[in-house]
Amino acid sequence: MSVAAQPLSSANSGKRAFPMEYTRNIGIAAHIDAGKTTTTERILYYTGVVHKMGEVHDGNAVTDWMEQERERGITITSAAISCAWTTATGPFADIQHRINIIDTPGHVDFTAEVERSLRVLDGAVAVFCAVAGVQPQSETVWRQATKYNVPRIAFVNKMDRTGANFFGAVDDLRNKLKSNAHPLYLPIGAEDTFKGLVDLVQLKAYQFDESDPAGVKSLEIAIPADMADEVAHYREALLEAVSDFDDVIAEKYLGGEEISENELKLAIRKATLSLNFVGVIPGSAFKNKGVQRLLDAVVNYLPCPLDIPDIEGSNSDGEKVGIRPDDSAKPAALAFKLWSDPYVGKLVFVRVYAGTITKGTSLYNPRTRRSERIGRLMMMKANSRDDVDAVYSGDICAVIGVKDVSTGDTLCDPNLDLRLEPPTFPEPVISMSIEPKTKADQEKMSVGLGRLAEEDPTFRVSTNAETGQTIIAGMGELHLEIIRDRLFREFKVEADSGKPQIAYRETIQSQAEGEGKFIRQSGGRGQYGHAIIKLEPNEPGKGIEVLNEIVGGVIPKEYIKPTIDGIMEAANNGVVAGYPVIDFKARIFDGSFHEVDSSEMAFKMAGIFAFKEAMRKATPALLEPIMKVEVSTPEEYQGDIMGDLNRRRGRIQNMETKAGVCIISAFVPLELMFGYATDVRSLSKGRASYSMEPSHFEQVPANLLSKVVESSSRAPARS
Repeated sequence: MSVAAQPLSSANSGKRAFPMEYTRNIGIAAHIDAGKTTTTERILYYTGVVHKMGEVHDGNAVTDWMEQERERGITITSAAISCAWTTATGPFADIQHRINIIDTPGHVDFTAEVERSLRVLDGAVAVFCAVAGVQPQSETVWRQATKYNVPRIAFVNKMDRTGANFFGAVDDLRNKLKSNAHPLYLPIGAEDTFKGLVDLVQLKAYQFDESDPAGVKSLEIAIPADMADEVAHYREALLEAVSDFDDVIAEKYLGGEEISENELKLAIRKATLSLNFVGVIPGSAFKNKGVQRLLDAVVNYLPCPLDIPDIEGSNSDGEKVGIRPDDSAKPAALAFKLWSDPYVGKLVFVRVYAGTITKGTSLYNPRTRRSERIGRLMMMKANSRDDVDAVYSGDICAVIGVKDVSTGDTLCDPNLDLRLEPPTFPEPVISMSIEPKTKADQEKMSVGLGRLAEEDPTFRVSTNAETGQTIIAGMGELHLEIIRDRLFREFKVEADSGKPQIAYRETIQSQAEGEGKFIRQSGGRGQYGHAIIKLEPNEPGKGIEVLNEIVGGVIPKEYIKPTIDGIMEAANNGVVAGYPVIDFKARIFDGSFHEVDSSEMAFKMAGIFAFKEAMRKATPALLEPIMKVEVSTPEEYQGDIMGDLNRRRGRIQNMETKAGVCIISAFVPLELMFGYATDVRSLSKGRASYSMEPSHFEQVPANLLSKVVESSSRAPARS
């Protein structure tokens, strides 16, 4: 029995327009300039949401609606939009599906937008450039999708470009991303001869109708004779790959029996949902080729809300609780994005995991222990919106009226004791001071920065205690430039910024013990706190672990948490140059208390003193952020680019040449990458480009340590 003929789940409400089986929540994610927004624009055109295709280079793309996006030709904020598609073939044939799409940024400075989108999506379309293949940010978004167990399909875009190599891109997917990637279609031709596709499932060939520039029509043709062997080889590889996931297919494949189109599509779907198979589709979004086949694949192979495993949350006791999508269950939703809209105020984007939410409902926020009333519900179309009366399990929508809600908060039924796992975000790597130009701008700047920090979890605002300066911290120079631009345009604040500062970190390299005593005696009741801790290095990237190893009640249970709080507070300012301390284990193993004088404050101070003493003895080290840099340059500039990277203390990791372009990968300290965009253009007469993303922290070389410590003491910037 086909999927279409199967009865719909009882989890669906009779009032919803699209049952969950026919709903797809997907993200479009890729490296910058791989063609995500152009692909999204074509999807909106073919599904009838827009009647004229927008172009990124013309500044009229629907999902790039911010002024800054249209000026720069890049996506800065993820945009949510809904459309409907009916595929003509396969198990879901002739059934209209709702596809909720989030178009995400490709620039690493806005990686938080990708992170929070993938946390709430069921499936993803990863877009790759047919010329460049897998690029650095492609790897980042792939890892993010893997972290959140998001099934995905791959769209190899720009098949019309000079140097396009579909099979090279598939090999990149296998080698660089270690994915089990297999073509679902083969391209007929490439570059300026890219004229059609061969469907490996149906074993049919389609030629694009060049008389229809919108690309709506395609003509069925015979499979080109010169491709017969290639088609047979890749069809065989596809059958062999999916037979690992479907016993019926395996039996028929081994027995040489005929496999029907529906059977094979259901097997590909099963393989995709297992996270161990990736179907690949070639196309050219800009030339309107292959996007309808991509939409068919989204419907046929990516999951509906019922296909994904139970969403795990935890109750107030820390026990795991599973949530299944069911319209009649108690409501549970995750707030994954906040946005300040000039017309309606604070928009909170939520993914509904269970239940039905209606206008006027009160939902409980376990973090604040307060109820929030839902004033309005909206289905988003980029920066426009449609009011609705109710939203259901599996829906992504925006709510208005909630006040004290942050990114990652759970909104649920007051009788449902549940906190869903929030998305995680990287720490800022760069900070700078910012000052309003006039006294009148001071308050407006404070309000504006507060709103922007609320929206963006990777943007931090703090005040430097020594200088009184306002410090902003983010993911890169472009990130902070956009923040300044938004301050000016949205909040009418003119501000000057200081020189960017690096977000250094500190760590320890050996074990040491530290004793902290806080004793105050002043006539009446005194203060007494005493803790002894052992510090030891943790694995890089493992973060901070504080373990309670007190036995025999030498420190009463109620004073353990204040001691831990003291250790964590002390770790915000290390002993080398006052930067946050990372990657250590602290064990609280001894101490003492006073029946009358001990207090939480005294033990918190004891924790601070114990940590500082232990860290001084544990061979402290200063760490600097290291960036993974990839430069694409014509071969004649390779030597100059490599020499420049070496001068920046860069370590070349890899070099490869594709279609006359040399791709150089290197690790370079962030400190030496400021202004690199200008330098790389001048070295290559404007023909080279680069991308950069945070990789890891490394110890500052001994010969530079005193210089860094001295500069940080003059202009401290803590993030």
